[in-house]
Amino acid sequence: MSTRSAVQAKPVETLGLAKALAAGLLIAACLLPAQGRAQDVIVSHGISTFGNLKYPADLAHLDYVNPDAPKGGEFSQWAFGTYDSLNPYAVQGVTAALVSMMYETILASTADEIGASYCYMCETMEYPADRSWVIFNLRKDVKFSDGSPLTAEDVVFSYNMVTEKGIAEFRAVFNEKIQSVEMLDPYKVKFTFVPGQPFRDLPATVGSLSIFSKADFEKNKWDFEKSNTVPFLGSGQYVIDSTKLGEQIIYRRNPDYWGNTHPLSVGVGNFDTIRVEYFADDTAAFEAFKTGLYTFRNENSSKKWAIEYNFPNLTDGWVKKEGIANGNIASGQAFLFNLRREKFQDPRVREAIGMMFNFEWSNETLFYGLYQRINSIWDNTQMAAVGPATPAEAAILQPLIDEGLLDASILADEAVMAPVSSKDTQLDRAALRKASALLDEAGWAVGEDGIRRNAKGEALVIEFLEDSPSFERVIAPYVENLKALGIDAKLTIVDAAQMSQRSDPPAFDFDIIVGNAINGYEPGGELQQAYSTATKDNSTRNRAGFANPAVDKLLDVVLAADTRESLDVAVQALDRVLRSTRFWVPQWYKSVYTVAYYDVFGRPEAPPKYALGEMSLWWYDTEKADKLKAAGILK
Repeated sequence: MSTRSAVQAKPVETLGLAKALAAGLLIAACLLPAQGRAQDVIVSHGISTFGNLKYPADLAHLDYVNPDAPKGGEFSQWAFGTYDSLNPYAVQGVTAALVSMMYETILASTADEIGASYCYMCETMEYPADRSWVIFNLRKDVKFSDGSPLTAEDVVFSYNMVTEKGIAEFRAVFNEKIQSVEMLDPYKVKFTFVPGQPFRDLPATVGSLSIFSKADFEKNKWDFEKSNTVPFLGSGQYVIDSTKLGEQIIYRRNPDYWGNTHPLSVGVGNFDTIRVEYFADDTAAFEAFKTGLYTFRNENSSKKWAIEYNFPNLTDGWVKKEGIANGNIASGQAFLFNLRREKFQDPRVREAIGMMFNFEWSNETLFYGLYQRINSIWDNTQMAAVGPATPAEAAILQPLIDEGLLDASILADEAVMAPVSSKDTQLDRAALRKASALLDEAGWAVGEDGIRRNAKGEALVIEFLEDSPSFERVIAPYVENLKALGIDAKLTIVDAAQMSQRSDPPAFDFDIIVGNAINGYEPGGELQQAYSTATKDNSTRNRAGFANPAVDKLLDVVLAADTRESLDVAVQALDRVLRSTRFWVPQWYKSVYTVAYYDVFGRPEAPPKYALGEMSLWWYDTEKADKLKAAGILK
């Protein structure tokens, strides 16, 4: 689900390859029988959190792929804005779409199971029952795209690079949790974890580390922390074919890719080229799609989806418009407060501001009824907090109450839900009265000029910072409602580069932005990057600057969970507390992918639950494409 699910989206930047899916996940381990090793050491082809692996070691191919999918043709889509960097690991610059797919990880996840990781660049992995260390026995046939071998030396180098010069939140998590990394032989590497912490996630966490070529870095003297217009050497299925900086980027499938016959690659990565066209705004991008300049569009404007898909190529049947089931967790899309700002310190202020966003009116008037309101960070899962705290949640929360970190009301109160307003009018008067009372209580009184001011005489000024002009139609009514409340509110549209400069560390120069509350099916270390006090001033995942001592302790409980049931309860407790702080104004989600595409593709009959897979699992149908070319629809 895109982070712009009701209006213009930023580009979809995940290829969906089974191996690429592992790169952004922090996933964990399962206990399998020892195979020819000491009794307390497990040797396996993969690892899973709380259950058994679905796929065996002698897997032929994944269940959801077409193993006979033809290779060839092009997949093309659009991206918003521009780019000036091919280094996806630097804070500097705006990175081109899909660049990360050139870099692979030791382990790979699948799109039809949760919490499973399989050896991709390794033959086997070894770990003890307590998961306090892991050894990866690397495959000897893994090559970088220039044909040079990938070895344990590259793994150690990549770890050191990321922990010394990677983004701050990544460094914080890895440096605190990993005691040592050792090259035991050229194709064997061992990670040992810091004692006294939960080890549940750590073998798969280190297996999700992107691997770079040590020789390439030494030869070219790359600076990992700076933007770059030349990519690092990777081992992935695709390499860069050509670039028009800020306008277009084309990736080419490497015919000599080392993993072509790997079971996790069979039926995956079927296009010869993947092209991304950049546009400054959604209107121009949509017009280009209508003329066939690119062939696939994941539509995130509900208005366009409802009333603008009536152009000739669609009505003539050359373009398909579909709603495809999306089994993923609801996004955590939201308006995020900059909690570093003094004016947002009082939760009553945040609650009042949240009341003035009328989702019901927006959904009816702007979104054509296509969306549902987000209430929980883990909406659409069993991990969402519901009603008053359960006895199991209370057992987790009571010690924090005893320490004075939480109010006792957290147990009896219903889990905080998004306010419900009238769909018939933009400004809900009942909500306005409630929000006014909250601001009055918080010391923000209405002055003679109609603007709310505090005891110091400072006006309550709020700026929404946004880089998508299409989002204006959503935020503008919200701004009007806030003005009716006496808040000096405004919307500022900036370009992508300015957005990055102002919303990323170290600046954090914003009041409210659109972002995501980080979630996941098996929450682990990534939550520390998003909600830990340690990352409040240095993390792109914690742009809100969230810091709360009770949440810090709940994060430890989540990490220590050793069963699916205990994890669910721990996350419910965390969800309850996070929502009670009102650090966000939750937005919306939809349970289908709304996609349109030129009828040149084939796709698996039984797609996986957790991925659309358009760039990885679909393929180019030459017979269909020839018909469109003969009709002059496509070149």
